[in-house]
Amino acid sequence: MTAKQSEDSCGDMSLGNESGGLLVRIRKFNPKEVFTWQLAKTLLMGQGLAGFICGTAISSQYLATNFHVNTPMLQSLLSYTLLCATYTTMLFCRTGDGNILQILKRRWWKYLLLGLVDVEANYTVVKAYQFTTLTSVQLLDCFVIPVLMVLSWWILKTRYRAVHYVAVCICLLGVGAMVGADLLAGRDQGSTSNILLGDGLVLLSAALYAVSNVSQEYTVKNLSRVEFLGMIGLFGTIISTIQMVILERNAVSTIKWSWQVGLLFSAFALCMYSLYSFMPIVVKLSSATSVNLSLLTADLFSLFCGIFLFQYNFSGLYLISLVAILIGFIAFNAVPTPANPTDPDTSSSPPSICEEGYDNPVETENDITRKEVAVRIPNDEDDEDLAVGQSTKM
Repeated sequence: MTAKQSEDSCGDMSLGNESGGLLVRIRKFNPKEVFTWQLAKTLLMGQGLAGFICGTAISSQYLATNFHVNTPMLQSLLSYTLLCATYTTMLFCRTGDGNILQILKRRWWKYLLLGLVDVEANYTVVKAYQFTTLTSVQLLDCFVIPVLMVLSWWILKTRYRAVHYVAVCICLLGVGAMVGADLLAGRDQGSTSNILLGDGLVLLSAALYAVSNVSQEYTVKNLSRVEFLGMIGLFGTIISTIQMVILERNAVSTIKWSWQVGLLFSAFALCMYSLYSFMPIVVKLSSATSVNLSLLTADLFSLFCGIFLFQYNFSGLYLISLVAILIGFIAFNAVPTPANPTDPDTSSSPPSICEEGYDNPVETENDITRKEVAVRIPNDEDDEDLAVGQSTKM
């Protein structure tokens, strides 16, 4: 009976400590600690990446609609070639363990697989438009977020809190508002020849993107940004060249080249090159999950540009979607994600022992330090007084 009462009292104490700690955190909330320059820099850089994706979408749409050019592998080859010419060359110029020969000697097969994953992720999402609708692509492409969170939890040991899941849900609601606006505006474009195959390709692309982004985060935080980009450029160029020759040699041979077509190809390659070059910087500042939440606004930027370039109909839901995604992104980055296997909720408060015979929490390090400082070290006079007292008693 006594043990049961002690357990109940310990449970009540723990609940009281949790509720009290929550109230204390709410009272001590300081907006300046949340809206920091680090958060603003991450937000601005993430939106810059979304702008690069918008540039690739607009240039691809112009090539497809105005010039009837559908060569995704050729476009990818150009961007990988730029990466190879820049960052792979930098690896050749390095000495020691950072040299490309040493990297290939130790990890060539890993980067080969990573290059294959990255190339196929870009190809499958473009291929999906031939079989399914724009709405399906926009909705199912968000599958990259939960896959990223699972892979980050498993591989990178990232531990998420409740606020992170709420923030992701807010971002996904923003995507839902965007898709709803597309349906109301009659922009459910795309093919319906094989919806099941198209949706499967979108899900496959999202999973491949998640693997590539987690690998990127691990590499740039533990090895080198230049190493990642140099290896992706090298193997991406080789793989995309082989795949282009096999799948697109007829489409490439029928292209009617002009300065407009060349300009659009150049715009796509430069936007993709900039995206690959700057994305590792933003990933190192935050995380791959955070960057992909920020990239959800890329479709909105494309829609806003399409209002002026392709005469799309405007909807107020687009603004609601943009605001929801930005709020979710800020909420996700406002609370750090500890990268250790311990429970983040218990690490913020001092531990306590609720066992029979122990009713008080364990002393914190500050309490122990104060007690140690309070102990007076005896001097020679104290020793003499102690000796006199002992002799008197004797």
